[in-house]
Amino acid sequence: MSDQPAVTVYSTTWCAFCATEKQWLDKLGVKYVSKNIEEDEDANKELLDKLGGNFTGVPVTDIAGEMILGFNRPALQAALDKNDLVPAAA
Repeated sequence: MSDQPAVTVYSTTWCAFCATEKQWLDKLGVKYVSKNIEEDEDANKELLDKLGGNFTGVPVTDIAGEMILGFNRPALQAALDKNDLVPAAA
């Protein structure tokens, strides 16, 4: 298994839901990569490629290849559970 996190959060600096989602992931102990699509042109292009050019807003979270639009906690939790990405409680 690679050390590369299976979760990528595409966000902007001004997006409140992005910040809230990242805090939630931190609280769960989920490892993720955060990519700012405003400041990082490659991240912006990567996101557009994954979405087929249909960008509708942030956050967009890639969980093991499953793209979840917005801070949709039930969908995020289901994808994290399905891919066994939430660490067991200590």
